[in-house]
Amino acid sequence: MLPQEIIRRKRDRVELTPEEIADFAAGLATDSWSEGQVAALAMAICLNGMSREEAVALTLAMRDSGDVLDWRFLDGPVTDKHSTGGVGDNVSLMLAPIVAACGAYVPMISGRGLGHTGGTLDKMDSIPGYRSQPGLDAFRRTVREAGYAIIGQTGDLAPADKRFYAVRDVTGTVESVPLITASILSKKLAAGLQSLVLDVKCGNGAFMATAGKARRLAESLVAVANGAGLPATALITDMNEPLASAAGNAVEVLNAVDFLTGRTRDRRLEEVTLALAGEMLLASGLAATARVAADLSQDALSSGRAAEVFGRMVAELGGPADFIENARRHLGRAEIVLEAKAKRDGFVGSIDARALGVAVIELGGGRRRPEDAIDHAVGFTGLMPVGAEISAGEPLAIVHARSQDAAEAAARVLLAAYKISDKRPRRADAVRRKIDAGQAG
Repeated sequence: MLPQEIIRRKRDRVELTPEEIADFAAGLATDSWSEGQVAALAMAICLNGMSREEAVALTLAMRDSGDVLDWRFLDGPVTDKHSTGGVGDNVSLMLAPIVAACGAYVPMISGRGLGHTGGTLDKMDSIPGYRSQPGLDAFRRTVREAGYAIIGQTGDLAPADKRFYAVRDVTGTVESVPLITASILSKKLAAGLQSLVLDVKCGNGAFMATAGKARRLAESLVAVANGAGLPATALITDMNEPLASAAGNAVEVLNAVDFLTGRTRDRRLEEVTLALAGEMLLASGLAATARVAADLSQDALSSGRAAEVFGRMVAELGGPADFIENARRHLGRAEIVLEAKAKRDGFVGSIDARALGVAVIELGGGRRRPEDAIDHAVGFTGLMPVGAEISAGEPLAIVHARSQDAAEAAARVLLAAYKISDKRPRRADAVRRKIDAGQAG
């Protein structure tokens, strides 16, 4: 069918058939749909939505636009996690090696930054020599040898989604529940997983700012995944403040190395990471109870096995063999380091996490257009959490920038994003609730 006819039908709120959706996915993969046509259908879907059946059909069509991996040669369960995106959300960098150290295999196909949120792949690209697009043979070898690998979509895996993802990022159609659902799950299905755990962020730094919207997305993801044959559960987690005390690319990688080696661990980041690890171990059959899963995860960290697995994976994909030991030496640094100092005494009452994510982009740590280059060294470190007591003149965070002007501009945004209160606020739970197949309906 002609692209304009499919666009017209969705514009007029007509449910698309699986054949029409397959035509669209094929057009994405073969470039027979123009950028304007892709954007038009994305906007029509964003405005008018999709039924559960349409979302399943789009997920499967984008999965089938390329190769689907087969991991039957491995001797353990194959699982993965996906986050809907946030600020200072580097969970994947610790979570995957923890779960791999417990005996699972984690073939993690990740994305780049989307909107104001950071991308796992952009973080990994800050490691010198790391090949985030290594080809499928190297991907399979690394998963086999290290237990996991973090790579980007190759031209062979869900190519229809790869193009759609880039167009959505710059056309104001990121927040559509069915499009987020199909984008996430098409990659995960193409990865050949046996189970999946989803981290759905909720709060001012998330795409789904309200509890109701986050729950609808979690239910959509779980229902569509199970409808497409992939067992899945979801945790709804809080994103009303940065999860890590760092926001950027290289700075979040260093934060992850410090977490894995035990040098420092942000409390909320640890809570979310271990909760997701427990869910993955339960879904994989490696733990029979939540208590056993928690013990296995904690032992993988405290024993150093997770850090060793991370280092092995980095080396397998071309990064420095001594990266864990010498991460500070290997990671790029910005020339300007500026403290953003509090104006008065009090407590951190709230943080506009979205504003901080946008500020990282303004520093050069994200993209305005799909073709933009990333400056991996810029960002924020030492981000004070909600509830922290602060005195006037003490830093709320440290800005890493390429110029003094850029650093001062970012510091102004950061100071405006932090609200200082006279009383210590009550902090929201980092993990809000779990959604399983029965709840998703």
